[in-house]
Amino acid sequence: MIVYTDTKQQFVEDVIDNRIHEKILSEIKLKRVGGGSPSEIASWRNSMQFMRTVVDVPELPDDAKVSIEYSIPLTNKRVDFILTGKDQDKKENAVIIELKQWSDVAITGKDAVVSTFIGRGVRETSHPSYQAWSYAATIADYNETVRNEAIVLTPCAYLHNLDSADVVGAPFYEEHTQKAPVFISKDVKKLRAFLCRFVKHGDHDDIMYRVDNGKIKPSKNLADSLASMLKGNPEFLMLDDQKIVFETALDLDTLTDDTKKQV
Repeated sequence: MIVYTDTKQQFVEDVIDNRIHEKILSEIKLKRVGGGSPSEIASWRNSMQFMRTVVDVPELPDDAKVSIEYSIPLTNKRVDFILTGKDQDKKENAVIIELKQWSDVAITGKDAVVSTFIGRGVRETSHPSYQAWSYAATIADYNETVRNEAIVLTPCAYLHNLDSADVVGAPFYEEHTQKAPVFISKDVKKLRAFLCRFVKHGDHDDIMYRVDNGKIKPSKNLADSLASMLKGNPEFLMLDDQKIVFETALDLDTLTDDTKKQV
């Protein structure tokens, strides 16, 4: 389910008129998808101002489409921002953008895991590039329309309050930033150029509407996937907390003292 969707031009006007948060909240209440806390409303007001700066250029067509807070089927996860349109070859594209308001972040020794201040304290959480990529991969895995109609899903992350990419862009996380580039506060022009590669023409065919109403059908046969897992191959995606728990379990295993019994 998509909470907010409109043309790029209308999105820009909604942000300029300082009503984007009101529209998102109104749709959340209307569609009963949950959310809309004061902190979430504040994040919409803040992050959408930055996204307006990114997309409000003539190089991105006014009739491209913006979708905000897209609920991924079969999960409780929502995609922050999606820009849809067609590239220079007229292929349909949906750019998935994971937005973060972090101003500080620390590296960990766990794959695709960073630590930052969330809520009332410092917590470990998924690297935003991994998060964006896993959301795109999950949609592709379960949405038959995306697969059958060859809709290209391209993930990236935008940390608009972060001034240094030393941590999020560290070599340790390169496997994930290669799949989903990460942009920081100084990268407005780079992010804009990235979007322009995939959205050169408008969205006249309601790409996200078709995705949202697409048939949910896993791309993999469960039996084949289980057989592949037994051979040691990665088969199933982990989202957010699942990834944190998995990496924490691996980390604990490496610290195990064989002389002591532990659970």
